Amino acid sequence: MLTWLQRDDLSFPPLQNALREPNGLLAAGGDLSAERLLAAYRHGCFPWYQDGQPVLWWSPDPRTVLFPEDLHVSRSLRKKLRQDTFSVTFDRAFRGVIEGCAAPRSYADGTWITTPMQSAYMELHQLGVAHSVEVWQDEQLVGGLYGLAMGRLFFGESMFSRTTDASKIGFVTLVERLQNWGFKMIDCQMPTQHLASFGARSISREAFAETLAKYLDEPSSARWEP
Repeated sequence: MLTWLQRDDLSFPPLQNALREPNGLLAAGGDLSAERLLAAYRHGCFPWYQDGQPVLWWSPDPRTVLFPEDLHVSRSLRKKLRQDTFSVTFDRAFRGVIEGCAAPRSYADGTWITTPMQSAYMELHQLGVAHSVEVWQDEQLVGGLYGLAMGRLFFGESMFSRTTDASKIGFVTLVERLQNWGFKMIDCQMPTQHLASFGARSISREAFAETLAKYLDEPSSARWEP
């Protein structure tokens, strides 16, 4: 049975209580306060819902992750990375990145990055937990991604691209930087062919929870500077 969260209770049900169909639906309700979002990621779940729905919390099994040392970069993309076509920054334009991720896409109706969702992650950014990667071309923001950094773990949320390979360049730059900072895992949530091409793979919910417990409070050498 699906658990409904109360606004004054930040606890979540055990991950093994998540439904099999739809895969990983753990709870509904509550809010998008910074305290609840942080509690959710620490617990191993994340929000995803459409306009008109209550907030839905998910912990899919299996979980798609990328271990930084498994990153695969194609020869053509590596060549483009060596060129001066794009520049990559961190935390310089968080609002621009999340708005880019929320913009309409030709292959999807609507967006799950609603206005309340944007406001919630903007607050997490102000708290120093949510971070953005920006990709620039001729001083124009042409791609990027955002997510949360907690301990030695990065929880990826969404990416966008306005020109070919822009988001890929941002993603590869981020993963390589995270590896240098001692991060152990990047949560990609759900599988896509795009992520698989970079080396992302599926692990069990149990293995994901074990990795959380091991690295969530481990310090890293991260320096998120604009």
